[in-house]
Amino acid sequence: MTEQNFTSMRRAMVESQLRTNDVNDVAVIRAILSVPREDFVPEERRAAAYIDRAVPLLAGRALNPPLATARLLTEARVEAGQSVLLVGAATGYAAALLAEMGARVTALESDAALATETRARLSGKADVTVVEGPLEAGVPAGAPYDVLFIDGAVELLSDALIGQVKVGGRVVFARIDNGVTRLCSGLRTAGGFGATAFSDAEAVALPGFAAPKSFRF
Repeated sequence: MTEQNFTSMRRAMVESQLRTNDVNDVAVIRAILSVPREDFVPEERRAAAYIDRAVPLLAGRALNPPLATARLLTEARVEAGQSVLLVGAATGYAAALLAEMGARVTALESDAALATETRARLSGKADVTVVEGPLEAGVPAGAPYDVLFIDGAVELLSDALIGQVKVGGRVVFARIDNGVTRLCSGLRTAGGFGATAFSDAEAVALPGFAAPKSFRF
């Protein structure tokens, strides 16, 4: 498939999948049109880069569907120069989008092979630092962050992650609720953290965020 074909597919995704689902922020659209998603999927799956489905990766992981990532990116309201902790870097697509928008990105990935792949894919982006480690632990060394961007679905957010967001900072993620994934956004306040669901959408489950058996969100 040629680069021209991929460019056409990217534009079609924006017009038919994203704009029709409340992704209209100019900065977000510009970033998505600028970053070739096909460069962040396995070679054998490049033809499916712009289908709104999760893309299987290594070790049971998957790249979040483009609509979920785009909706979360819209709700994150990232501004140039802000610091962002990206949890679940996968192959680096969301990190590339955030960097394209001018953010300083700390991209956390728990899978060693994916972290290595992400470093290679983003080697030319000075504003992205890839860190390997447990997703639920975050990266305290870079805290506090303006935005916590979790590119996937979780059952329970860890206190460690929320504690790394500055007061007034935004948090976006997908919550697993009785088998349904709900995209959520919220603010860190001096008294804690609260989030509101704004849409139901497919999102990939991330490791390390299972709730205790007796826990209810």
